[in-house]
Amino acid sequence: MNALNLFRELSPGLFRGASAQGAPRRREVKSDAPVQSDWSPRGGPPSYIKGHRKRLRERFLSGGAAAMPDYELLELLLFRTIPRQDVKPLARLLLDTFGDFNRVLSAPAQRLRAVDGVGDAIVTDFKIMEAAAHRMARSKIMQRPILSGWTELIDYCHTAMAHRETEQFRVLYLDRKNVLIADEEQAEGTVDHVPVYPREVVKRALELNASALIIVHNHPSGDPTPSSADIQMTAAIDDAARALGLVLHDHIIVGKERELSFRAESYL
Repeated sequence: MNALNLFRELSPGLFRGASAQGAPRRREVKSDAPVQSDWSPRGGPPSYIKGHRKRLRERFLSGGAAAMPDYELLELLLFRTIPRQDVKPLARLLLDTFGDFNRVLSAPAQRLRAVDGVGDAIVTDFKIMEAAAHRMARSKIMQRPILSGWTELIDYCHTAMAHRETEQFRVLYLDRKNVLIADEEQAEGTVDHVPVYPREVVKRALELNASALIIVHNHPSGDPTPSSADIQMTAAIDDAARALGLVLHDHIIVGKERELSFRAESYL
């Protein structure tokens, strides 16, 4: 499913006018700033914003997400949640706070709510969009041979983990044909550490009747270069797996812009 279809399915209000019951109802949005309505007392939008939403939607429909900078894509999302307000300042504030579009959507709910102008409705819509992106990426690898779909695996790992603010350690368990049978988060840590227990990793493999595994974790710093602790932990899991007849195919470290494969870099 491409970005256009995803927006259509999750945000039908972006592509429709008023419903049969009347104009779209305004959702409550937490903000101390005065609300700037794009509807004048006489029923029409003020000149500074007139037609802006329509033009933005048309540009998205004709050129897709690639034709739009991050703040405009955020505006499209915010149009659905805030139907009668100039949302460009809020979109720019979110990007200034978190860095880019992906980091906005994946930011923890409590940090989003700390941004002036963001309430529960916005947080909910962002988290729905984030979950949809993860679900779509995951559907491309579950119950399929992983080693022949490596690009899809890397895409999924990047979508799920690249923009997290804390380290997460997950294990992908494979059967004898290297088909992915389970994708499980084993631990979550701090900004630069996550506790990993090799015994628990291989114990779970036996419970699932898995024959092989791939371990994945992220570096919130953005640099996927492995630390000495990463290398030692990988060696410990590899030793534990070999002792039980399991194969550790790879350890992938996910950075912000790129990923590192232990197998490709000869760490395994």
